[in-house]
Amino acid sequence: MPNPRLANRYAKSLIDLSTERGELEAVYADMKYLQAVCKASKEFVALLRSPIINNDQKNTIVTAVTKGKVGGLTAAFNTLLVKKGRESDLPEIAFAFIDQYNELKGIHRVKLTTAVAVSEEVKKSIESKVQEGQQFGSIELEAVVDEKLIGGFVLEFNNKLVDASILRDLKDIKKQFSENLFVQQLR
Repeated sequence: MPNPRLANRYAKSLIDLSTERGELEAVYADMKYLQAVCKASKEFVALLRSPIINNDQKNTIVTAVTKGKVGGLTAAFNTLLVKKGRESDLPEIAFAFIDQYNELKGIHRVKLTTAVAVSEEVKKSIESKVQEGQQFGSIELEAVVDEKLIGGFVLEFNNKLVDASILRDLKDIKKQFSENLFVQQLR
């Protein structure tokens, strides 16, 4: 069961330690790698959360997956998590670390969802529009393709949502027809 408070505490500790050692950027890259592994492999996350597999086996597997891909500090941190029985929280800790790093560096995450893949030129244009409209210093744009949108886009940032998709327009029209405001006026 995900525990965001615990993940935030571990992430904060790792940020403090990596800053103290001057390895913040390296650990950030390691956490991005772990986040990508957790997103790509549901089996890896299931393995981390499995009560059947013992800690020695989990430690061996986590070490094998990250060997040569992460630095010494991150490897020691992963070993500590497994030793303390907190390996199931590794995906949430990686996400929390990246969020705290972005907050520390003033990076704002923006998610762009479109029906088809967009070019780099369009991405840069959207980044500049959001930067000037919201006075953001720097932006990390994540582009996602969702064919259900039919057309248009959905933009998410700072708990705000800009939905300019055809799917939303169609849902609005359907709602208007289901309410059928004009039938009562005819009687």
